[in-house]
Amino acid sequence: MDPVELIWRNGEFLPWEEAQTHVLSHGLHYGTGVFEGIRCYETSRGPAIFRHHDHLDRLEKSAELYYLELPYSAEEIRGATHELLRRNGLSSAYIRPLAYRGYGSLGLYAKDAPVDVIVAAFPWGAYLGEESKNGGIRAKVSSWRRISPGGSIPHAKASGSYLNSILAKTESTNAGYDEAILLDERGFVCEGSGENIFLVRDGQIVTPPQVASILDGINRKSVIQIARDLGYAVVERDVARAELYLAEEVFLTGTAAELVPVREIDDHPLGQPGEITRHVQAKFEDALTGRAEEYLEWLDFVEAPEAAAPDSSEASDSESIGRITPAA
Repeated sequence: MDPVELIWRNGEFLPWEEAQTHVLSHGLHYGTGVFEGIRCYETSRGPAIFRHHDHLDRLEKSAELYYLELPYSAEEIRGATHELLRRNGLSSAYIRPLAYRGYGSLGLYAKDAPVDVIVAAFPWGAYLGEESKNGGIRAKVSSWRRISPGGSIPHAKASGSYLNSILAKTESTNAGYDEAILLDERGFVCEGSGENIFLVRDGQIVTPPQVASILDGINRKSVIQIARDLGYAVVERDVARAELYLAEEVFLTGTAAELVPVREIDDHPLGQPGEITRHVQAKFEDALTGRAEEYLEWLDFVEAPEAAAPDSSEASDSESIGRITPAA
């Protein structure tokens, strides 16, 4: 991870190394936090955040599911993110908003612990490596099952839930694979450790449904729409493990990973990325970078700040690093 100059925390822009939290923060001990992974891309019209509003809407919904009262509105977090990108001089970045229970209580019922909110933005390449998007990856079906909706909330992008993904990812990496694929509690295909999964079978694109304990990915929704717009049939249904090995093509989608073909699963070769995967991938990358006019509505463009004449009455740089008052 390459540090940048500033991180936004609780309404202030702080130097990277000063954006710290107390060691007794509730979220550190119990994983009581929700977050998003978002990307900003360089386009011909300047930096643009992909589906920013959708990500912030999901952040709010995840917080509500875990009884976290966000002290800032989605629009305030959006504005802070735009300003953070400008101040850090980033035209392309990975963006991480996080809301978590801070210092104040260690009881499990911790309504008196404050909810802290941060936004970080920094350069980060493709999660599974740039070559992964071209040559594909090797995946392993994990022995760890995806968290059950009977004991947690798979639909929320919650910090503590990712212990499940860490177990699966560590297992697959230690075994020499690039990524893990998790099954749900019923034994059907769920998702990757940090991505949604798609299969091509008999010319149809198939993906696990909402009831398969998946996180409803923003890029998942985007790819489904793009594939249908390209004329492909997309079916959301339960997927048996054996179908992974019988599929003509398999690919993963996620904000960090983007769209990645899978060339092998559990030592069953699938071959080089197929025609349908390549077709959808090309249009998806056009959408990310503003080259697809039909999907420009998905982009939140970061406008350059308006030039302002110096005002001697304004606060000094150290005092005007930026504050936002929490929402009422």
